[in-house]
Amino acid sequence: MYKGKKVIVVLPAYNAALTLEKTYAEIPFPLVDEVILCDDASRDNTVETARTLGIEHVIVHENNKGYGGNQKSLYRKALELGGDIVIMLHPDYQYTPKLIPSFVNIIGEGLYPVVLGSRILGKGALRGGMPMYKYISNRLLTLSQNLLIDYKLSEYHTGYRAFSREVLMAINFEANSDDFVFDNEMLSQIVYAGFDIAEVTCPTKYFEEASSINFKRSMEYGLGVLRVSFCHFLQRKGLAKFRMYEKRQ
Repeated sequence: MYKGKKVIVVLPAYNAALTLEKTYAEIPFPLVDEVILCDDASRDNTVETARTLGIEHVIVHENNKGYGGNQKSLYRKALELGGDIVIMLHPDYQYTPKLIPSFVNIIGEGLYPVVLGSRILGKGALRGGMPMYKYISNRLLTLSQNLLIDYKLSEYHTGYRAFSREVLMAINFEANSDDFVFDNEMLSQIVYAGFDIAEVTCPTKYFEEASSINFKRSMEYGLGVLRVSFCHFLQRKGLAKFRMYEKRQ
């Protein structure tokens, strides 16, 4: 708990057995009240590892629903459990759980309702091993998004995020893609709804066991990001209406 607010960490897992224990060990208990893991039909023993670690809430997808579909299950469960501050942490140990207290403090003190762990602020991305083509793509996409969305972030592509309950209740995340572009759709919805976003410098690690998408999937993701940004532009200019910007029922 943080000043009476329930803190929940959600872990979108896919083949995370080799890194889950290390990630879980750094979660700052007892600040965190609950941990929820959703396994998206992994081919390794992620589920068994999670249960061995004592993670009480383990959701298992019998069929792979995708990165976005995984998050939808996690946010539904977090809201059902009464989460006031919900932090998404990848269980592949690419992002450090040691930043969770900072995220909780920012939201818990009412400073910002959304916090992102940015790999781009400072030199953390390249120092942590981000491939150069991904770094350049990140910078170009972010520039395009800032212009089209009319906001200013150092990056829209981090997987380390924290949300207040108010935000998750307000945006229609169920209308989003089940694929990787889900993250960008969420940020577009958050900005369109008028919520402010904070960024915290976040070190990152790229290594063999860390999850990553290949070049082809990265290209598909980039095109999806541009699509979302153009939709946001058309929506805010009143030139079109998209279901994803409707309030959550």
